[in-house]
Amino acid sequence: MKKTLIALAALAATSAFAQSSVTLYGVADVALTKVTGTSAALGASSGLNNGTSRLGFKGTEDLGGGLKAGFTFEQAVNLNTGATNANTFDRAAWMNLAGGFGDLRLGRSLTPNFYGVAAWELTGTANYSVVANQFGFAGSSRNDAMMMYTSPNFGGFSVSFGHVLKGNNADVAKNSLNAIYKNGPLAVGFSYAKASGSEAAKGIGANYNFGAFQLAGSVMDPAGDSKGFSIGGGVQAGPVNIVLDIARDTEAKDTNTLVEVKYPLSKRTFTYVAFVRDGKGKTEENVNGLGLGLRHNF
Repeated sequence: MKKTLIALAALAATSAFAQSSVTLYGVADVALTKVTGTSAALGASSGLNNGTSRLGFKGTEDLGGGLKAGFTFEQAVNLNTGATNANTFDRAAWMNLAGGFGDLRLGRSLTPNFYGVAAWELTGTANYSVVANQFGFAGSSRNDAMMMYTSPNFGGFSVSFGHVLKGNNADVAKNSLNAIYKNGPLAVGFSYAKASGSEAAKGIGANYNFGAFQLAGSVMDPAGDSKGFSIGGGVQAGPVNIVLDIARDTEAKDTNTLVEVKYPLSKRTFTYVAFVRDGKGKTEENVNGLGLGLRHNF
């Protein structure tokens, strides 16, 4: 009897452990950078890095019946100094409940409008993305104290809605949403964000992957005096991926251009070269930036 009870206890412990998991993950990204009018520098989480170095923890627990609970905590890390931001988990601090009904996320998180742009943007929302730098993500990329619901995927179509209560934002409510269609080679994303008493930001873009190359374009109308469009393409030449992307602010007469070249060293590590030209129009000098970097995902 005693051996049977011990065996059952061990089995129960193993089962409980298998139903929940915690993962450590992150990004290490560093680049040699040069911008017009400045000296060359080692860039860490700069505008010429592919991404911001980070360290994160995420976990899930299977609650049974198709229901899962989870969490994510993520902080930025500066590879030049080893410093983290004063707000430790400024990149993410949320928990969620997911099931057949969809996903409910609560806390500080990337916004629905961000995910709407990320669905089609060519660089994977790199720090040097000209779409992001010219138009943002049709609103803030992150919100504090956000309640976000994402629907199940219906044949490639999904929607997300995020809301920040007035009590969490100096008596100003914030709403954001997206509608995304991703099926086969086609990806389309609509983004919208609005704070009470302010102008709405919105945008729609699409990406079609032909196999050896892909095309993407968007029409963007961020809040404020700026609006415009983007158009670009990517080519896969053997292991090398080359992207040319152009974002034009038609109000400011400002055109940003990006040439990105990425070469994979492994499934998790790649080198990249990014050349960015900020064509500031007739009133200001154009600015060029060059980044040569290395990124590792773990």
